[in-house]
Amino acid sequence: MGLNKQPPARRAGTLVQGTLDMLILRTLARGPSHGYAIALSIQSVSEEVLRVEEGSLYPALHRLELEGWIDSEWGISENNRRAKFYKLTALGRRQLRAEAENWRRIARAIELVMEPGA
Repeated sequence: MGLNKQPPARRAGTLVQGTLDMLILRTLARGPSHGYAIALSIQSVSEEVLRVEEGSLYPALHRLELEGWIDSEWGISENNRRAKFYKLTALGRRQLRAEAENWRRIARAIELVMEPGA
């Protein structure tokens, strides 16, 4: 007699692989920000669905900086603490446009597959 195993449910707010960079770039398109504020913005704008953990955020910021898509400089946060502020570069704006277009294409394809009768 076999066990009826249910597949593990995805946690609410789990990001689709490859979307974090796009979300960070989009957030920085609104203006320079420090890491914690970027995470809060993504969470707030997504109506509390998406949560970016520090263990994912800071490596992504470092990677985006190495790619030349963002720049950073030290400054003082709204809490009067020293923080690294990130801003989008011209190269980052181009990358954001490319990633956003690709996301729209993929989201539309998934929508087509998920429609009843597909």
